[in-house]
Amino acid sequence: MAAFLLRHRKVSTLGVSGFLKADKLEPCRLHVALRLGALAGACNLSREYSTIYDNRANKFDFLDLTCPHAWYPVARRKNRKIFLHVGPTNSGKTYQALKQLESSPSGVYCGPLRLLAWEVAKRLNKAKVPCDLITGQEREEVDGAKHKAVTVEMADVTSSYSCAVVDEIQMLGCTTRGFSFTRALLGISADELHLCGDPAAVPLIQEILKPTGDDVHVQYYERLSPLVPSQKSLGSFKNIQTGDCVVTFSRREIYKLKGQIERGGKHLCSVVYGSLPPETRTRQATMFNDASSEFDVLVASDAIGMGLNLNISRIIFSTMKKFDGVEMRDLTISEVKQIAGRAGRYGSDFPVGEVTCLHADDLPLLHSSLTSPSPILECAGLFPTFDLIFMYSRLHPKKGLYWIMEHFLENAKLSENYFIADCEEMLKVAAVVDVLPISLHDKYLFIISPVDMRDEISSQGLTQFAQNYAQKGIVRLKEIFTPGTLQVPKTESALKELESIHKVLDLYVWLSFRLEDSFPDRELAASQKAICGLLIEEFLERFGWQKQPKRRKLPSLVNSGFLLSKETRLCVK
Repeated sequence: MAAFLLRHRKVSTLGVSGFLKADKLEPCRLHVALRLGALAGACNLSREYSTIYDNRANKFDFLDLTCPHAWYPVARRKNRKIFLHVGPTNSGKTYQALKQLESSPSGVYCGPLRLLAWEVAKRLNKAKVPCDLITGQEREEVDGAKHKAVTVEMADVTSSYSCAVVDEIQMLGCTTRGFSFTRALLGISADELHLCGDPAAVPLIQEILKPTGDDVHVQYYERLSPLVPSQKSLGSFKNIQTGDCVVTFSRREIYKLKGQIERGGKHLCSVVYGSLPPETRTRQATMFNDASSEFDVLVASDAIGMGLNLNISRIIFSTMKKFDGVEMRDLTISEVKQIAGRAGRYGSDFPVGEVTCLHADDLPLLHSSLTSPSPILECAGLFPTFDLIFMYSRLHPKKGLYWIMEHFLENAKLSENYFIADCEEMLKVAAVVDVLPISLHDKYLFIISPVDMRDEISSQGLTQFAQNYAQKGIVRLKEIFTPGTLQVPKTESALKELESIHKVLDLYVWLSFRLEDSFPDRELAASQKAICGLLIEEFLERFGWQKQPKRRKLPSLVNSGFLLSKETRLCVK
């Protein structure tokens, strides 16, 4: 029965439309066609080509990634006009691009965060321009919509638009997500493509686009409101004022600083950091922005660098160092500018932004970063499509996905303008799913899913989803989660646990859009996600900072609502 379900499941594929007749393609055209698939799909094309693989395999070098612009024939058939809107934070560059999108007969906005996609969809619909919202976890369709607001990973490279906007285009240099921005840059088929971001990305983009024949124009912008670096450090939290935002880089430090400020008795703090659910981040920002709210100070991580409109008077760096997953390092020039630039947003209650540090020792790095140009980007990220991985796997039929991925990435041929994305997290997932009797395409879906393998609960959730899918062909949420057991956390440890549960529910929703028949409880997962967000927010408002209890070796999954199998719990101890 499970095998039957696996063969007949619905799979939402992105990237290749229609059926290409492989037997009529010339070898070079086949080689290009194999590269058309979007990141999350294209299994139909691969399966069709697999039947003719043995006769033609030795004619193609699947490791050759030197011409990624050729992967997108729909875009290459169009003479695109590229408009680069570049400048510092709060310079109006995205605003100008969105005005063009709004006035176009059809279009798409591609943002780095769900929050930004939500904001643009809301803006266009309010302006009577029907706009769909499409992210990895949401599909909100509006009648008659010819516009879409999407997260960049969901960009459709098979459709044509009058206008497209890609926001924060400098992220094509990001080691983990850069490949999605490269794909949008090269693959979106639009009469006008508007790219918004840092001037540091301009030379690289111009070089990348030379083979495409696109017409490239660069528009530079200046900041709309002044940003004034202070000559004096804050010194003490006694000097905190309404409208201040204190920036630090760990959850524990965020709550520690929130407690220190609130114990002064003059201010209440909203908090924003990356692992908060997006909805909770939005509500925390709304409370901070509301002049009538008691929450008049913000304590945040670098998550404020994009995606939220905040009425910040002054940015205060509590530290100029952060742990990047490998080492503790100084903030880069780009990071300092992105964060500091959030102060004094044009049109807000604070038309002049200020920036300083908690400690005087950090002021020299702050000042030098703000006066230095951002380093020019040298390379853009790439990552192989499923089609390439599939065809390469046919050369090594006895090898698992982990070996295929690792070997492919180690031996891929690149031009000097590109690098292969860091896929450490994907390889961790590949090691989990390799032992399961599921197809290569399904394994690929799991490795590109939004799972945090550094998080115990999140990684356990993915493991059990994959195991249940392999064993039964269907994954019911109630098999590992008991609705009605979630509670308001009372400690920071319990809060972290609830945030992890939210990640697992988010993962279930993501999978349900790609394997619909096999993950049928999308509505239940979405409703429990919303409850998680509300409980987290209630903790933030009611409890604030409390001392961290003694750490447990393994989170109490049963008490928090998860009923993971005994085998799964044992494997992570």
